[in-house]
Amino acid sequence: MFDDPESSSPGGWLRTDTLTDSVLMLLVLTVVQRLVGFLRAVLFCRWLDPQQLGLWDMAFSFLLLAAPVCALSIPGAFGRYLEYYRLQGQLRTFLRRTMVGCGLLAAAALTAIFLGRDWFSALVFGSRDEVQLVAVATICLTTVIAYNFLIELFTALRQVRLASVLQLVNSLAFALLGVGLLVGWSCSARSVLIAYGGSCLLAVLWAIRSLYRVWQAAPRAVEPIPHGALWAKMLPFAGWMLLGNVMTNVFGVLDRYMIVHFSTIPEAEVMNVIGNYHSSRVVPVLLVSLATMLGTMVLPHLSHDWETGRRGEVATRLQLFIKLSGLAMFAAAVVVLAAAPLLFEVAFRGKFPGGQAVLPWTLTYSIWFGLVFIVHDYLLCAEHARLTSAALLAGLLVNIGLNLLLLPRLGLEGAVLATAAANGLSLALICLFNRRLGFRLDGGAKLILALPVLLCLGPWISGIAVVMVALDAVRAERIFSADEKRRVVQALSAYRERLRSDRWWPQASPPTNP
Repeated sequence: MFDDPESSSPGGWLRTDTLTDSVLMLLVLTVVQRLVGFLRAVLFCRWLDPQQLGLWDMAFSFLLLAAPVCALSIPGAFGRYLEYYRLQGQLRTFLRRTMVGCGLLAAAALTAIFLGRDWFSALVFGSRDEVQLVAVATICLTTVIAYNFLIELFTALRQVRLASVLQLVNSLAFALLGVGLLVGWSCSARSVLIAYGGSCLLAVLWAIRSLYRVWQAAPRAVEPIPHGALWAKMLPFAGWMLLGNVMTNVFGVLDRYMIVHFSTIPEAEVMNVIGNYHSSRVVPVLLVSLATMLGTMVLPHLSHDWETGRRGEVATRLQLFIKLSGLAMFAAAVVVLAAAPLLFEVAFRGKFPGGQAVLPWTLTYSIWFGLVFIVHDYLLCAEHARLTSAALLAGLLVNIGLNLLLLPRLGLEGAVLATAAANGLSLALICLFNRRLGFRLDGGAKLILALPVLLCLGPWISGIAVVMVALDAVRAERIFSADEKRRVVQALSAYRERLRSDRWWPQASPPTNP
């Protein structure tokens, strides 16, 4: 079965979503959210020139890198340890201490960034002329950190419907604010950056009521947790998560930084190349974000199984998720590849030919990068987050080496090929580490992990591969076993019945406190 044996905390004070609820709710709301995100990205590409689009891309990459560092990735440990303290009846203490800790750390980090904005301008944009853009990014970073904290919190509480709606609010607000500022104020990267920070702020304000309900519903701790015991348990894991987050985010933006600092492209043209690269990543980034959300959402459920001693179930569930998510992302990539001429020549007005040329490999490495966030959940449950960091570090070193070799010769194409090789290596290493810890992928899962390579052969061959895999999944058991098919059918049937009586709108807690 997909669903957890229990869907509420001890005493029933907090209603949580089952794994089936979580997945399907995620998919339903993600369709709307990603449609909004796609339309927003298309409009940004249509209205911004390649240089301003490149500046926005680098500014956003800075936010991705800086947000987990400023909070030392403490919220990233929620998926693993919040369940432990919740079961101990210590959720209030856990929340209070982590909120205060993250707030103090973020304040110190943001002050340092603002004071050193000249240096950060040269690092991020390759020029000291963008000091004002760094200052705006620093202010936006405040709301990004708060938003990330709440998303990790609600996901760890298995309030996936609430977290999904919160992300939808953020996406809608970003689209409306971004379009409004670009049309009514300035068609520049600064407008987009302000819109993103404002959307995170609006989402945080929207979530305050739900956070208050969680706080009120949580039982008061009978025995206090010693500060040393809580931080000694969390900080080592958070430290490895920080290292993993930093390397993951560096992994995702390294090729652009290599283009900025190590390419032979004239300085005046660098941001144009980054803008072309950004256009090729408009859809692939959606696949990565979906996989990241899925991996984060699955972790608390797998952690629950792990803590209750059902470790075989962790491997069984995770392998099925790998197959389903990998196949879905590959099929989506085939559709994108077939629609590429319409996207680039019509929607983007033909401004980004370089982006269209590297799209197949961008899709390939994005699928692998997204799967990393799902496959490594087993390492997180086993408290071996450092192995994820080791795999990413190996890929990072390969990425740097290949970029230094290929970037001067092939330009943007060389950077993309280097990133694809690095992502493939990291995913393979994580699978190897999982195998040594007892999680062995079967032949069907390995085949699905390898499918993205076919994208470089074009949409026709890739489409034939999708059809063949789908037929095999229905008629045979080479890819999906009989037990896996039974789980899928049972989960969908159970959810269909639940929809007839279950409330759709998210609830943070019941009205009474035990």
